[in-house]
Amino acid sequence: MNQVQGMPRIYFKTADEIRKLREVNLVVSAVLDACIAAVKPGVSTWQLNEIAAREIARHKVLSAFLGYGQPPYPAVLCTSVNDVIVHGIPRKDVVLKEGDIIAVDFGCFKDGYCGDSARTVPVGKISAEAQQLIDVTRQALDLGIEACRQGNRLQDIGHAVQSHVEAHGFSVVRDFVGHGIGRQMHEDPPVPNFGTPGRGYRLKPGLVLAIEPMVNAGTHEVEMMADRWTAVTKDRRLSAHFEHSVAITEDGPIVLSRA
Repeated sequence: MNQVQGMPRIYFKTADEIRKLREVNLVVSAVLDACIAAVKPGVSTWQLNEIAAREIARHKVLSAFLGYGQPPYPAVLCTSVNDVIVHGIPRKDVVLKEGDIIAVDFGCFKDGYCGDSARTVPVGKISAEAQQLIDVTRQALDLGIEACRQGNRLQDIGHAVQSHVEAHGFSVVRDFVGHGIGRQMHEDPPVPNFGTPGRGYRLKPGLVLAIEPMVNAGTHEVEMMADRWTAVTKDRRLSAHFEHSVAITEDGPIVLSRA
């Protein structure tokens, strides 16, 4: 990867590196497909983690999540149910029920490059508000991706997300943001889901970003649980999360994690 002059932690990716990032993100997409296909009432989040672990072995890739951070993350999947915003730890005693929503987040390494993606899905029949929250968050991701064009500024991405979310009466989380991605899961620059148009780093071809709106039905405020990973909405209302890894090119954004 080529280092951006004057910005020692932001890197342009070559065409070959983007190809490798596409390959690993296709694995990420396949693993998410397998996990989400198993989502139904009566399934535990630990069972979803076991599916992801089997897929990791089948594809011969390396988990990006297991052992990450401090304290070390204890699973290969994040399973965030209802009021959990991100980083919900899979558990045998967290059993999905009709009306829940669950965000499934997965990342892995292949040939030295990292892929990362997340989706929120319903468990059986859900409320109208829950469905709207999922729909608006997915739409916000698409709008953020559309802003990933050379010449735009970094905060144009966040503004696209924020303006759509807030127009529907929801709020964007500010404590957690998207990120650059490549040889590491978390690279510079941070990619907030809020911002002022025309501000921030100018986007250039070769930059690869993980765009990930985290949207709450109520307040944007966050509370951390005792495990130091699980982040929940302060008012305990619902939250949704979508994520794609996106390459900025001269021909526009390429969604690497979309099959």
